[in-house]
Amino acid sequence: MSSADKLTILITGCSPGGMGAALALAFHSAGHRVYATARNPSKLSPLADQGIQTLTLDVTSTASIASAVTAVTASFPTTKKGLDMLINNAAGSYTMPIADASLRAARELFDLNVWAQLAVTQAFLPLLLLRSTTTEGSTPSISYPPTIVNHTSVGSVAALPFQGIYNASKAALAMLSQTLRMELAPFDVRVIDLKTAGVKTNMIANNHFNRSRPGTGTGNNAADEARGLPAGSIYAPAREVVERAMSQEALLERGISADQWAAEVVGVLLGRNPPAVIWKGESATVARVATAVPCGLMEGMVKKMTGLTEVEEIIRKGRV
Repeated sequence: MSSADKLTILITGCSPGGMGAALALAFHSAGHRVYATARNPSKLSPLADQGIQTLTLDVTSTASIASAVTAVTASFPTTKKGLDMLINNAAGSYTMPIADASLRAARELFDLNVWAQLAVTQAFLPLLLLRSTTTEGSTPSISYPPTIVNHTSVGSVAALPFQGIYNASKAALAMLSQTLRMELAPFDVRVIDLKTAGVKTNMIANNHFNRSRPGTGTGNNAADEARGLPAGSIYAPAREVVERAMSQEALLERGISADQWAAEVVGVLLGRNPPAVIWKGESATVARVATAVPCGLMEGMVKKMTGLTEVEEIIRKGRV
């Protein structure tokens, strides 16, 4: 691949075991220049060992974002070179019945999954615009328009019990993506919503609910608040079933591998005219079809899959 054909791609959230790292490796293997970023730079060593450029980037920190923009800009061989693709992948999760949700934890999740994505996009947009215009302001003849990829989830369109806050954050990002697509069209910047279904990563193990996750143990931070149902929960009679569902342990062995998912996603993104919405992962097609099905027809299956049917039985018996 000639240097002229190489894309310059920045990916957030590239810690080992996640989808960001898999994407970084897939793009790098395809011959492109990748900036793999993460909040903790020590976790990026495996990618750096593969020859991938790594950067510290905490997407929730204005100073960290600005520092990353400066570093990427300085690394360009010419001031006329810009960024070809920004992939907003960094995200967090939170499982809790909506009735019991901690507003602090919910706000923290929206800060990470929504507002941080907006902040990163705004910060790197000037570098993307460099690719869409020449110094005279005319549109150049480029084979690959600058692209923003926002990694949402099939959860952005599918309601799942105990994941309402997480799904709502992804739905918010999906709507921002849809609107941004129209707003940036005059500047020849493409915006893609990447909706992922089942993929085997460490995301579930890193779930706030996971009891091995570091916390203060005092209940004074969101991680502590998310470790189980709070005292006095209306779901207390079915606590064991609900907390098992919150842990998502049934999903640990489900999904395609991160490498397979990344190869499929990269194949689509590097193809001609990628769709505005990309659906990938185990059961992604099912989720896509389900968006056109009346909600009542899907709820029974979803309740059974998430354990809500069992919860309903326990709760109703207790109320008799």
